[in-house]
Amino acid sequence: MGGEDGGEVEKKGRRKFAVLLCADDSEYVKQAYGGYFKVFVGLLGEEGEEWDVYQAAHGELPCMADVDGYDGFVITGSCNDAHGDDQWIKDLVSFLKALDAKKKKVLGVCFGHQILSRALGGKSGRAMKGWDIGVTCIHPSHSTIKLLSSLHIPSHLPVIECHRDEVWQVPPQAEVMAWSEKTGVEMFRYGDHILGIQGHPEYSKDILRHLLDRLLQRNLIQTCHAEAAKASLDAREPDREAWKRLCKGFLRGNLSWQL
Repeated sequence: MGGEDGGEVEKKGRRKFAVLLCADDSEYVKQAYGGYFKVFVGLLGEEGEEWDVYQAAHGELPCMADVDGYDGFVITGSCNDAHGDDQWIKDLVSFLKALDAKKKKVLGVCFGHQILSRALGGKSGRAMKGWDIGVTCIHPSHSTIKLLSSLHIPSHLPVIECHRDEVWQVPPQAEVMAWSEKTGVEMFRYGDHILGIQGHPEYSKDILRHLLDRLLQRNLIQTCHAEAAKASLDAREPDREAWKRLCKGFLRGNLSWQL
């Protein structure tokens, strides 16, 4: 009897997160990594946690009765535009507004970053300077570096990027935390419960190389884009460990946003 009770207590104390998958897995990512869900869990997960996946791009979202059971949510990238009007995108916007009302932890990556901005009253659209693909060095603000001093976040923070949309204007009361030469809003926070990141902390160079081939085959990018991206991959490494510290610390509420 005591052993069962102890197990129940342990189960109740286990952290639980959900990934809202906003794109279909490519055959390569499925075969090489087990799908994007496993890519995200590989970056963000810790032993003993429970991670669920919802196919948001196919209209699957957690029911509101289950939301309180989660410690946090992660919204992935997508081939779709965050400013689009597909029904699943509008449903996701409504769901994110509900998460904000409940002050649930939400981490948005690329499309996820843009859709969070839209849901909270910001604006996104086509990037003013066009595609940004490859390893991009972003620059956290001085206040961000100070806020995150315990994480030892460098002033120049490389990350893999692959986007042609961007956040044009952050939501009211949101803070821009980082920028790059091509993108004015590389990262923003809204209160202490929402964090948007334009880059892909979860990507490996291998994933991006295969994605470049797919984009070329579909004529979505030009050869010059692919060559520039591959050159950046050869020139520098994304700081995966720094991004891991930042994202994991945020999701688990271990960051202090107060100076």
